[in-house]
Amino acid sequence: MLPPAAAPAGLTARCTRVLFSPWARLGLLLTLLACGAAMTLWWQPQHLLTDARPAQLTGPTALVVFALAYAACTTVFVPRPVLNLAAGALFGSQAGTATALAGTVLGAGLTFGLGRLLGQDALRPLLRARWLTAADRQLSEHGFRSMVVIRLLPGLPFCAMNYCAAVSRMGWVPYLVATALGSIPNTAAYAVAGARASTPTSPVFLLAMGFIAVSALGALAVAWCKRKALRGR
Repeated sequence: MLPPAAAPAGLTARCTRVLFSPWARLGLLLTLLACGAAMTLWWQPQHLLTDARPAQLTGPTALVVFALAYAACTTVFVPRPVLNLAAGALFGSQAGTATALAGTVLGAGLTFGLGRLLGQDALRPLLRARWLTAADRQLSEHGFRSMVVIRLLPGLPFCAMNYCAAVSRMGWVPYLVATALGSIPNTAAYAVAGARASTPTSPVFLLAMGFIAVSALGALAVAWCKRKALRGR
């Protein structure tokens, strides 16, 4: 009587291994991202955040809702500059910067957790190209420093960088702390620009846009140098 009982148990174990295998978890991650992207295209939350905030959402409640929506949007590749400008336009320079920064850290943590739980085991064995292994080693061994630089430079896809960090062996604490510190300058610049968008000739607006432009040029220069260094390894 034992063999008939053992067969279902063996089948259950095999099904469990398949369902929780690295590739099954990666497939789940891709499905979640596809569904999130489809919902974003249909719902267009960036327009809701910038043009149609419900009147009943005021004070601290509005800040919390915006930060949560910001985090969810960045997880499905909504550009942060749009949300940062919206934060400044809705809440002013100081509150907008604080709310956008909170949403940035929340979104970074959510993306990192999803990537680490659902994608790391399947993707790490694929890091065979020389430049991929060099980038992975840089993030794994110098995570805090590398992430601060990545956050300081605009133009790098926020969500994509989060998933790359999740595939590496970077720790949670250096990742989140570096994200918070490195995101402050550009987040503040965009929030200030959003708050002063109605007066585009004001010195504050021009200063904020100038800082963003200089940062973008710096990002291009660093990306070019890193590209040559990674290819040379």
